[in-house]
This record gives sequence, structure tokens and C-alpha cells, in this order.
Amino acid sequence: MSPARRVGLGLAALTGLGAAVGAYAFAEARMYTLRRATARVLPPGSAPVSVLHLSDIHLLPGHHKKLDWIAGLADLKPDLVINTGDNISSADAVAPLFEALDELLDVPGAFVFGSNDYVAPTFKNPLGYLTRATLPGHEPASPVFGNLPWTALRDGFTARGWANLTHRRALLQVAGHTIELRGTDDGHLARDRYDVVAGPPTPQADLSIGVTHAPYLRLLDAMTADGVDLVMAGHTHGGQVCLPSRALITNCDLDVDRVKGLSQHTAGGHTSALHVSAGLGTSPFAPYRLFCRPEATLLRLVAR
Repeated sequence: MSPARRVGLGLAALTGLGAAVGAYAFAEARMYTLRRATARVLPPGSAPVSVLHLSDIHLLPGHHKKLDWIAGLADLKPDLVINTGDNISSADAVAPLFEALDELLDVPGAFVFGSNDYVAPTFKNPLGYLTRATLPGHEPASPVFGNLPWTALRDGFTARGWANLTHRRALLQVAGHTIELRGTDDGHLARDRYDVVAGPPTPQADLSIGVTHAPYLRLLDAMTADGVDLVMAGHTHGGQVCLPSRALITNCDLDVDRVKGLSQHTAGGHTSALHVSAGLGTSPFAPYRLFCRPEATLLRLVAR
């Protein structure tokens, strides 16, 4: 076989492999998965609390399989639902989202927003994420900021009783526990103002939870130093396109070892549990995942 023919066959094999990987990554983005984890954050002797963590749904009206899967999560009967943002990718997705969440909206819940609750996604060069993945900076707000109906999302959630944690604290009675929550607006768009909710947890709370969309270290440090028991975030998509055992990026300054799942964070002499959701969706301009299935998580909170 001539050298030219060998090179040609090698290139053809690589092209075929690339096509196969691409097809799998496109399919994996629709392999919705329920994760389960246990965090020891409640006072000794406390009864468990189940928390459903939803994030980064990035919904389009045609995502029928995703909508059906989300609706089925109500069968888990969680005690509390936490939504860490990036719900929609289109103005037309608001009504389908509320229809899918209908039964879960009867459960005590709380939410914060991410960039794609405010601004419709646009095409971006995927290689850009590799060059700025570890930088602690912000993404500037779009000149068309607010072109998604975020007020309809906010009003729909609050009308059903979910607490808006955008620079607010809330005290909820959940499964016999008093749970304090605090949250911020999206740190990726530099809209976070943690100082508005800063300070130690309310003394009567059995549990304190900090909620934000993007797990930037400045927010994790501030919440942990204030003594919250658990911090919850999304945004990272778990890395989205990963090696079999490791993410490559986090799209913020969090280290890749904590890009998703349950871990810990220490700051100011305190240690908090940290849960980062890999989320359920992707940008419509990058509809693929590799070695990182879309997910929601049922967290079981138990006594220390």
C-alpha cells in the first residue's frame, strides 16, 4: 500500500471516529439521569429532608422528552425544590416549563436566575471556553439584556409559593424543619450582590442553605465564611464535554474536581457542603454532551 493511500485511510478512519463521537454526544444530551446524594448537614437527631435540585434546563418548546422527564420528577415527592436557574432558551418555553413543573410547584421551593433566564443564548465559539475557563472574570451583560420574559418566570414561580432568593433571604418550614435560604443574582453576569444577604444564619434555623447560579469562588467563600451549611449552584453543565473520568472546564473559577456533584468548601474557618448540578440542558447552539449526562439530583439531607 502506498504512503498516500495509508494516509488517506487513516484520515478516513479519524473522520469516521469523529462522526461517531459526535453522534453519541448528541444522543447523550438526551439521556436524562437522576442522581442521588446524601449530605450530613442537619443537627444531630434530625429527621431527613429530601431536596430536588434542578438547574440549567435551557428549555425550548420542542423538548418534549425533557418536559415529560421533568414532569415525572414529581413522583419522587421531595420535601423541597431548589432551582438554580437557566430555565429557558426561548420566550415560547415559559408555558411548557410551568406545565412540566406543575406538581412540583405545589412543593415548597426556591429559585435564583442565571443568564439564560434573562438573555436568549447566541452562538459562541466553543474554543473560547477553553481559553477563559479558569479566569475569575465576568461575562458582560448583553446589549439586549432582558430579551427573555424573566418577569413572567419570576411571577409564575412566586405565584405558586416558591421563594425568590434574588438578593433575599427566606425562612421556610419544610418537613418539620426551619430552613433558612439566601441567594444572589447571577455571578456570571456580575449581577451578584452578596452583601445584601450577608451575615450569620438566623439562630432559629435548623439548616442554612446558600443558593446561586454560578459557583464563583467569591460567592462560595462569602457564604461559607458566614456559616451556611450547604451551598447549591449550577451553571457548569458538569463540564459538558468531558474526558471519561475528568471535566476539562467549569466556565467559572471553580476547580474541575468540583465541577458537579457533592463536595465541600472551606473558607473563613468554616466548611460547607457544596452541591453543583450538571443540569439538564445545553445551549441550542451546542446541543451535545460527552461523558456528562444531563441530570437532576435528589439530595438526602441527614443529621451530622
